[in-house]
Amino acid sequence: MRSWYGVVIALVVASLMVVSNVSGLHAQDLQGKVKTAMKMLQEKTNSLGQPKLDGGTLMFGEDEMNGNYDLVDEVADNNGCTATIFAASGDGFKRISTNVIKDGNRAVGTMLDPNGAAIKKIKNGESFYGEADILGEKYETGYEPIKDASGQPIGIWYVGYKK
Repeated sequence: MRSWYGVVIALVVASLMVVSNVSGLHAQDLQGKVKTAMKMLQEKTNSLGQPKLDGGTLMFGEDEMNGNYDLVDEVADNNGCTATIFAASGDGFKRISTNVIKDGNRAVGTMLDPNGAAIKKIKNGESFYGEADILGEKYETGYEPIKDASGQPIGIWYVGYKK
């Protein structure tokens, strides 16, 4: 009888190890996808010109990002993710172009969580990659600061995959 218990325990442990491995691979796969989508969003916006913040309006070259959904939708369509461009607003960052949906509409005008891990990194001019809560849902995310010519964070590029 004892040998059966040992076999059952060994099978359970082996199953848990396989599930754990698959979850780890899935997380690594999502992180790779986040970085690929982020690169595309950055290349598309940077190709328009130098970023600047003009009275609450985020510009790349002469192109206004506020309310311009072409780039975030293109990145989302090509990568199967959500994408957002934030602009600095007061002490925080406001969604000005997004395909993140809240209450059936684009979540434009909503603020980045002021208590989240991402904003702390961004305010220090650093990137944040990892799990984040986006309007009540868990996502594997990437946040990169958009800096003006003097190196100050004036906005954020975001991409994420719902978990």
